[in-house]
Amino acid sequence: MLAGKSIVLCVTGGIAAYKAVELCRLFVKAGAEVRVIMTSAAKEFISPLTFVTVSGNPVYSELYAAVERYDVAHVGLAAEADLFVIAPATANCIGKIASGIADDLLTTAVMAAASTVLLAPAMNVRMYENPITQSNIKKLTVLGYQIVEPEEGELACGDIGRGRMADPETIFRVSASLLARDKCWQGRRIIVTAGPTREALDPVRYISNHSSGKMGYAIARAAAIGGAEVVLVSGPTNLAPPVGVRMAQVVSAQEMREAVMSYFPQSDVVIKAAAVADYRPSTASGQKIKKGGDMTLTLVRNPDILAELGELKEGRYLVGFAAETEDMCANAHDKLRRKNLDMIVANDLTEPGAGFDVDTNVVRFIFNDGTERQLPKMSKTEVAEEILKEIYARYRYKKTRKSD
Repeated sequence: MLAGKSIVLCVTGGIAAYKAVELCRLFVKAGAEVRVIMTSAAKEFISPLTFVTVSGNPVYSELYAAVERYDVAHVGLAAEADLFVIAPATANCIGKIASGIADDLLTTAVMAAASTVLLAPAMNVRMYENPITQSNIKKLTVLGYQIVEPEEGELACGDIGRGRMADPETIFRVSASLLARDKCWQGRRIIVTAGPTREALDPVRYISNHSSGKMGYAIARAAAIGGAEVVLVSGPTNLAPPVGVRMAQVVSAQEMREAVMSYFPQSDVVIKAAAVADYRPSTASGQKIKKGGDMTLTLVRNPDILAELGELKEGRYLVGFAAETEDMCANAHDKLRRKNLDMIVANDLTEPGAGFDVDTNVVRFIFNDGTERQLPKMSKTEVAEEILKEIYARYRYKKTRKSD
């Protein structure tokens, strides 16, 4: 079932390292090509020769050691991998990856990886429940890393609680699912817009909104993992660009329109997750406006990018978003119809855990065939994956554009 897949199995220094041998065997039995990276600490628990025997390949552990297969080991391993699996993933390893530290072969290879990274945490229950560890895991989840939660039970130290590495069979099944999902968008071009726009009043001040860009970035990241050629047209955010995504940084609504329209003719799917300002000042001062009395501000309409795309879409699949504070469903249905969308993702900003600048969302999918689907509260990474699943199921890669 994994024939033709390349897996990099990363083993860190924990007693659960012995379980990684069985995981390696399952991958090999399923037809995968497995290359193992071991940290120095991992070799204190289990011999590299064991993994050489099971995987049929050399074990990699030293960052600067000469190897026959690659000119640069961490870059070569990352380039070949369809999936990185870190099992066990210690608190130290999780913390370093979350902090962007790359000081050994494992962390350097993960930093260079464009494929999905799956972590199977294993540690003492108090280490696992430590707020720092939990914060690091949450951060990695938001960034698109996949986590197989540890199990609860008796630990090697004698404590009882959550922290025992998941069973190798469980990790194998999750890995197989991720590999089946990867590259399903191969050969397709997706435009994603994200973040707010800023409409200048003067060189210092602007009109904007509370969008963080997290939802759009999560969608772009998930699409890239799925093999799509992704263009992320982003307003100003504090987020790091997703790996494998072409970035188009913009500021104003007019700049976003120009960027989207330049990429639109080559696109297959457009997902408009950006919170574009509906209005801009009619004029922007070239100098800072000094404080005085009351000021009257004249606003003019910004271009309606989504409506324009709806008129031009032909065979493309077009997705919009509706962030509402009242009559969510009615407003979303109206927007879907008026702008000729295939799908709209609606959320109620007054609902806890939904909306701007949080890591979760609560959304309802509404489709142009009249069907709907309500999702429970999920991380924005999970919502992004559900959005792409729905598009994949409905679009079916049909090329119906006149240009084809």
